[in-house]
Amino acid sequence: MEEKLIQRLESAVARLESLSVGSQSRGIDLDAMAASTDPSIIAFEDLLTEYVGKVSSIAAKIGGQVQDITNVLSESFSVQKELLIKIKQTKKPDMVGLAEFLKPLNEKLMKAISMTEGRRSDFFNHLKSVAESLTALAWIAYVGKDMGMSMPIAHVEESWQAAEFYNNKVLVEYRNKDANHVEWARALKELYIPGLRDYVKSHYPLGPVWSATGAAVSVSVSAPPKAASKPSGPAPPPPPPASLFTSESSQPSSSRPKVGMAAVFQEIGSKPVTAGLRKVTDDMKTKNRSDRAGFVSAGEKEVRASAASVSKVAPPKFELQMGRKWVVENQIGKKDLLIEKCDSKQTVYIFGCKDSVLQIKGKVNNITVDKCTKMGVVFTDVVAACEIVNCNSVEVQCQGTAPTISVDNSAGCQLYLSKDSLEASITTAKSSEINVLVPGPDNDLVEHALPQQYIHSFEDGQFLTTPVSHSGGSSWALDAL
Repeated sequence: MEEKLIQRLESAVARLESLSVGSQSRGIDLDAMAASTDPSIIAFEDLLTEYVGKVSSIAAKIGGQVQDITNVLSESFSVQKELLIKIKQTKKPDMVGLAEFLKPLNEKLMKAISMTEGRRSDFFNHLKSVAESLTALAWIAYVGKDMGMSMPIAHVEESWQAAEFYNNKVLVEYRNKDANHVEWARALKELYIPGLRDYVKSHYPLGPVWSATGAAVSVSVSAPPKAASKPSGPAPPPPPPASLFTSESSQPSSSRPKVGMAAVFQEIGSKPVTAGLRKVTDDMKTKNRSDRAGFVSAGEKEVRASAASVSKVAPPKFELQMGRKWVVENQIGKKDLLIEKCDSKQTVYIFGCKDSVLQIKGKVNNITVDKCTKMGVVFTDVVAACEIVNCNSVEVQCQGTAPTISVDNSAGCQLYLSKDSLEASITTAKSSEINVLVPGPDNDLVEHALPQQYIHSFEDGQFLTTPVSHSGGSSWALDAL
């Protein structure tokens, strides 16, 4: 009996030794296999299948830029899964190592941001929704309260709040137009709220858990430049764009070398104020010099005026593109612009116009006023929304109905509503001096100033927000146009 027991023990020891030898040659693969079977990783795979898969399948039906940006979203979540697996095999790095570790995720996020830049496309709101929402994946960078970042759950919620502004625009624009876009926007929200938020809450409420015995993050350090005796080869490439995950915050400002204008001001401050100045004698003063006259000739005035009037402005446009989109661009000083033949499937995009007036007769699907100054827009009916973005001193008048009017990053906006458009939902963000004029008694217009200042007070465990009210009359009657 004892001999059989000893034999079984010896065979078990031999088997363990063989497994130990095999694991040394395949140690990394075994660690990765063990990490991939962790409950948190399995739950993240379920998140990819259920939520990311749903967004991707709907985007495939839409195609175009919506599918392209959704592919970037899917790639970003896949990269995060790989990083979560690596975290279980890696020691907690410092800020420099963390930036190096998160570089693959940062590249995907920067790719999404780059797709929103340049000329504004018809799917700009889709692109911005994804680009803004992908910052939620940065919860994986949380390493403690001292880094100045919200805790993981709060970070996911805050990131989606920034993206929801554009996601709501997609819902409003396509609610009576294309059900696929509406389903895409709803699926995108479900991916983050409750999808990613609940996942982080269940598995990483205090941030990722790094391995205590894992390998350290390897940081690539470039070799110091050698003294070149002869110039050879092309010039070095420019530095890469700034990363969303940067290690500069971990270094004190006093220890970092001054660059750019900071270096110029430092050099100026290090010298005496009067260094290098010459004493001005009486004969050097303009009033005592006989070769200088105290007037400017008319010819010189004309040269200066003509030089100041020259500005780089793109050529104006006023055209219907593909039968779907009216483009009104770079119109300067045109008071008689008119769009008369339009229908409810067409959109109107007004860009870069100044000191002009556009009248839109008929019903259109959507109107966007972008980067305009002293611009007036008069329209009859709009199906989805009228959007005012990056504008200064504009006046918009609705003579019929408009379900939604949004004002974003604009100053000095006058909105004139008719009796049929009083139920319009007005959304404002990062804007000031917004006044809404509505019909009053005797058909006079009554002006209402929308608040731009708010008071936030903490009561009963939550913040209550109320607009600041000013005395002295916030509304008054104006003569009808």
